[in-house]
Amino acid sequence: MSQSHAGQELESDVPAVVAPTSTYRLQLCPEFPFAAAGAAVPHLASLGVSHLHLSPVLEAVPGSTHGYDVTDHSRVREELGGEAGLRDLARTARAHGLGLVLDIVPNHMAVPTPLRLNRPLWEVLRDGPHSPFARWFDIDWEAGGGQLLLPVLANPLAQEEPKVDGDVLRCGEQEFPLREGTAALPLPELLAAQWYRPAYWREARTSLNYRRFFTISDLIGVRVEDPEVFAATHAKVLELVRDGVVEGLRIDHVDGLADPEGYLHRLRAAVGPRCWVVVEKILARDERLPSGWPVAGTTGYDALHRVDGVFTDPAGTARLAERYLASTGMPGWEQTAEACAREVLTGDLAAELSTLQRRSGPGLADAVRELLIAYPVYRPYPGGAGLSERAVERAARRAGAEAVAGVRELVLRDPAFAARFAQTSAALRAKSLEDRAFYRYAPLLSATEVGGEPGDPAVPVAEFHAYCAGLARDWPATGTVLSTHDTKRSADARARISVLTQDPGLMGEPDGDDPQLAWVARQTAIGLGEAPEAAERLEQALLKGAREAALHTSWTDQDAAYEDAVGRYVRSARPAAVGGGASADGLGGSFEEAARANLLGMALLHLAMPGVPEVYQGAETEYRALVDPDNRRPARFPREELARLDAGDPPRGAAQEKLALTAALLRLRRSRPALFTGHTPLAARGPAAEHCVAFARSAGLVAVATRLSHRLAAAGGWRDTSLELPPGRWVPLLAPAPGAAPYGGRVALAELLRELPVAVLVAEG
Repeated sequence: MSQSHAGQELESDVPAVVAPTSTYRLQLCPEFPFAAAGAAVPHLASLGVSHLHLSPVLEAVPGSTHGYDVTDHSRVREELGGEAGLRDLARTARAHGLGLVLDIVPNHMAVPTPLRLNRPLWEVLRDGPHSPFARWFDIDWEAGGGQLLLPVLANPLAQEEPKVDGDVLRCGEQEFPLREGTAALPLPELLAAQWYRPAYWREARTSLNYRRFFTISDLIGVRVEDPEVFAATHAKVLELVRDGVVEGLRIDHVDGLADPEGYLHRLRAAVGPRCWVVVEKILARDERLPSGWPVAGTTGYDALHRVDGVFTDPAGTARLAERYLASTGMPGWEQTAEACAREVLTGDLAAELSTLQRRSGPGLADAVRELLIAYPVYRPYPGGAGLSERAVERAARRAGAEAVAGVRELVLRDPAFAARFAQTSAALRAKSLEDRAFYRYAPLLSATEVGGEPGDPAVPVAEFHAYCAGLARDWPATGTVLSTHDTKRSADARARISVLTQDPGLMGEPDGDDPQLAWVARQTAIGLGEAPEAAERLEQALLKGAREAALHTSWTDQDAAYEDAVGRYVRSARPAAVGGGASADGLGGSFEEAARANLLGMALLHLAMPGVPEVYQGAETEYRALVDPDNRRPARFPREELARLDAGDPPRGAAQEKLALTAALLRLRRSRPALFTGHTPLAARGPAAEHCVAFARSAGLVAVATRLSHRLAAAGGWRDTSLELPPGRWVPLLAPAPGAAPYGGRVALAELLRELPVAVLVAEG
């Protein structure tokens, strides 16, 4: 099948992918099942979205709050309402003009409690490598001495008092299937005769012999590259696509697969040419999605980084970094990232590293380690080409050029080794950057976001436009996001924090016995501001951050005294942490106005730029959230506020202004999608030109946003700065004044942006 980009023809006689005009993400869980999603449909249809994007819906671990821990691919999750509930939701959505997009998890399944919930795994434990399900999982039987290590016990095996109960072995709260004919053996012989070895959970770090998701041992990797495994794990999803219940798919963690491109071609052949497919792929700033993948694009973290970066002042970012390094004594970003990669690879991922080193052969172990640490993106891809020269050069300085060349040759000639190297690289990047370095390096927390570059977060306007032009040309139906279930801070929290780059003095002087904690606490409090249960949520986020950073405590080795100190610090220091008041209001009205400009500007660029924008649940209005589980709290849908705006009430405050902006653009995308094609930068002229980011879509829509507004105000405002509009007469989309004449030609930005820091103009007629 030829390459397909949504909105373009696969072949001259094949229909194009049908892309959403926008999506709205809903986090399903037992407390928010399909019926609750159905109740929200009228509001979401009124908002203007075209598709609901549902978190995973297949059977998962009981009580799971996210659904990524799949236990059964053949059934829709009963806790959510089962298949009947999903089909009812699809009918309700369709009646309101909406479709469904599903988040699917091809990379892994749960190692649940009880284990029998995962039937394929249970059968492998009972029958070993001879089980027909053994092909489902990446198990290195030889490394385990013929047994699958199962690090699922809360204590060492001897303390769990294993005993036989019929055809199962019980160890504490866990039960395991007994290999046929072994139930009558004495306990030592019985344990040795099984196809598995129950073990204390800490053994996973060094002795694990199955591929897992990142460092999470209770998620076991699935060999979806096997056609039979693909068919079995995708049958229900494909049925839902064929029946028209589902119109699009989000592919979770595509980097975890052995052969992502092969998987995507198999998936495309199975779902047909019209299904919208995007992949969760974290792209580095200068990295591009492989052009041969038959998808519409990514889930949008690359867009998040560009939008955030436009509202980040590089000079202020540098000053914050200088102050942070001086006050905390922490190393810079590059050193932090490398140190975290080395820690994670030789610690949490020691078993994965050992597997690769064993397969690489004599003399290459150090080179394998150094290449993984040096690799600059999540994983190498053919055409992105084997191993990067940068990684090779850096690794050679530590492990020797000859050994590194040997590993490079092995990657090129051994597909199995190359796949496992790439899978380990992806896990390493995710755990060492997203889940450690991003929590450890804290001069600007809005920059430590999925897909971000904390060492160089600012994005010039010209670079933003070049990125958008590339999307419009190559990936017009890619996904774009600002807030997700995985973002460490929602877009509106980041909008507040990034104001600090315009005036680093707003950061104050974080002090105390733990300056690192003080920096993190102050910025987190600024991002959250006045919010329900703010103190409790702040404490939970800081505690999670401290464990992820692993400087004083960690998830696996918790320091109770330090964690108690974190709680005491938050409870005693929170008023001071936000600058002189019990909330961020203590920073003053100028801060709040700059935060408003960032909030609305980020929302405008996201909703007007090329791609398919996704609104995270509740984020159509102002939405301040911290890292999960905070960002997975029950959604608040602003039904009444939207109804009042539709009735003619003017928006009051930033939250309602964002809601009005979001609804206006989503409705326009749905009713006039032809307006949202192409991307043409518009350049302002005058003393404040750098504070304007503006572009035209097709020939009928213009978007204008204010950037770095705090600095703009300090410099005297727009003054005589102006913007030349494309030919024609232009009408404001947002509440035009009665009787106001359309704009045309060159317009003064002080006039265009008099009421709001953003403007959307639509060509008259």
